[in-house]
Amino acid sequence: MKAIYWQKGEALDYTAAEAVANGSVVSLGTRIGIAAGDIPAGGIGTVHVEGVFKLSKAAGTAIDQGAAVYYDAESDVITITEGGIPAGYAVAPTAADDPVVLVKLLG
Repeated sequence: MKAIYWQKGEALDYTAAEAVANGSVVSLGTRIGIAAGDIPAGGIGTVHVEGVFKLSKAAGTAIDQGAAVYYDAESDVITITEGGIPAGYAVAPTAADDPVVLVKLLG
């Protein structure tokens, strides 16, 4: 098989089933992406799949630096509870009362 370079891969095209607002988390099945702009329902837009993003986290949850984190689509938050969509890992420690966590996305 011969490989042909397609793109760098830090951001990918995404077809939205429903409208997606800029900065929203989108599920890519086994990982998440972050919308790089508004995407209309049925439209194609760009989602970031690499980088570090500040995301809302589950209340009352402390997260250690390097801990694996997951996206809870139902609550629209990052959690350390397995069973959600793998999101990446925490870049810095986060106290239980912090509302956000810095997440390095799975590449």
